[in-house]
Amino acid sequence: MEHNQQFYIHGQWVNPIQPLDFDVINPATEQVCATISLGSALDVDAAVQSAREAFVTYSQYSIEQRIELFDKIIAEYKVRFSDLVEAVSTEMGAPKSLSANAQVPVGLGHFKMARDLLKTYPFAEVQGKTTILQEPIGVCALITPWNWPLNQIACKVAPALATGCTVVLKPSEIAPLSGIIFAEILDKAGVPAGVFNLVNGDGPTVGGAMSSHPLVDMVSFTGSTRAGAAVAQNAAPSIKRVSQELGGKSANILLDDVDLETAVKRGVRSIFSNTGQSCNAPTRMLVHESQIEQVEAIAKLVAEQVVIGDPQQETTTMGPLVSEVQFNKVQALIQAGIDEGAFLVCGGVGKPQGMDKGYFVKPTIFSRSNNQMTIAKEEIFGPVLTIIPYKTDEEAIHIANDSPYGLAGYIQGNDPKRLQAMASKIRAGCIYINGQSGDLNTPFGGYKHSGNGREWGEHGFKDYLEVKAVMGMA
Repeated sequence: MEHNQQFYIHGQWVNPIQPLDFDVINPATEQVCATISLGSALDVDAAVQSAREAFVTYSQYSIEQRIELFDKIIAEYKVRFSDLVEAVSTEMGAPKSLSANAQVPVGLGHFKMARDLLKTYPFAEVQGKTTILQEPIGVCALITPWNWPLNQIACKVAPALATGCTVVLKPSEIAPLSGIIFAEILDKAGVPAGVFNLVNGDGPTVGGAMSSHPLVDMVSFTGSTRAGAAVAQNAAPSIKRVSQELGGKSANILLDDVDLETAVKRGVRSIFSNTGQSCNAPTRMLVHESQIEQVEAIAKLVAEQVVIGDPQQETTTMGPLVSEVQFNKVQALIQAGIDEGAFLVCGGVGKPQGMDKGYFVKPTIFSRSNNQMTIAKEEIFGPVLTIIPYKTDEEAIHIANDSPYGLAGYIQGNDPKRLQAMASKIRAGCIYINGQSGDLNTPFGGYKHSGNGREWGEHGFKDYLEVKAVMGMA
C-alpha cells in the first residue's frame, strides 16, 4: 500500500515529522509484510489541531448530511472488502474464513447500525419548558487494539462521526494495515478534512500524547487493564471523559442439568476462535464436580478437531498468535498451569507438530484447576481453557465473581428461573445464556477492571455526547 509510511491528517496523506520505521510482522511466517512509520507527539499535535479546526463546522452538520456521508462510507467499505480481508489475515493471523465472515463484516455492521440510529436518535427532547439537547463532545482520541482491528476501529469511529465529533485514530502498530485501508475508505468517501485523522505509533508515545493532549475532549481506549490505567492517568489533569474496554477472564457456568455435549462443544469452540484472542472469551469453564470426567472427554475431542495452519487456507480454523511477544506470554502461562498442578487434558507448551515457522500454539485445555491458579486468574489471550469444578450454584457464582475482571459471563442450563437468578448475581457487563449473543445494538462493556462506558449501538452514542438543558425555550 502506498500510504504505509504516511499519516492521514487534515484530509491528506502526509509524511511523519520525525520518521521512525517499524516492521509489521506476518505472524504465520515471521516475515516482514510491511513497514510503517511510528509517529511522535508532534504528529499527534498536528492531527489534534486539524480535528479541533474541523469540529467547528462538522459539529453543525445536519442529521441528513451525516446520513449521506455514512452512505458513502458504507459503499466504499464494500468496494475495499476483499482488501480488508487480506489485510486482517496478514497482519494478525486470523483465518481467512474468520476475516471474511466476522472480522471485516462487523466493521461494516457498526457503520450501518450508526447510520440507521441517526434517523431516530433523540438528540433533542422537550421536558416541560426545558429542551434537553445531546451535543457532540468535541475532539475524540481513539486508541484501538490488534485482536479485532476493524471491529474496534468502527465501533469507535462510527458513533463519533455520527454524533458530530471529530477524531484522531491510533490503530495498533502491530496490526495497522487494515487501519490504513480504513483511512483510505474514509478519504475516498469524502469525509471533510480534519474530521478523521490517523496517526500510527506505539502506546507510550502516540497513545500518551493523544490521551494527555489539552485539546482532546474524550478518549476511547480498548486494550489491557494496565495500559487503560495509564490512559486514565494521562487524561485526568485535563478532566477528559475516558471510556475503556479492557481485559476479561470470563466464567462459563455449566449447570448440572445442561446438555453437556452441546454446552461443552460451544464453550470450547469459542475459546479457540480467533486463537483465543478475544477479551470476552469464556476462558474459565465451571463444571459440576460430578461431571468433570465427561466434560474433559468432550473438550478433548473438540480440541482434536481444530485445524491449525496457514490463515490463507480455507480449511484452517485456527491461525497463529499475533506476535512473538504474545507467543512467549502464552507459553509461560501454559507452563505455569503445569507447574501449579493443573491436569493437562491436551495441548501444552511448544508449537504444534510440524510447524517450525509462525507463532502457532497448541489448543490447550487444563482441568481440575482452582480459581487461585495463575491460569484461572490472569488473562491468557490465547487458546487455553481452564476447567474448574464446583459443588453448588452458590459456589459457581462465587468463583465467577472472584476475579478483578467483569466483562462477560456465560451460563448454560435448562431451567429459565435458575438461569435468570444466576444472571442477576454475576458481576459482569454482558451475560450470554445458552450461547445466545446480542446484535450490534447490544451494549458491550464491563464492570470492575474490565472498563467503563459502553460501546455498540444506541449506548455507544452516549460517550460521544454532552447533555445540555436549555430552559425557557421549549
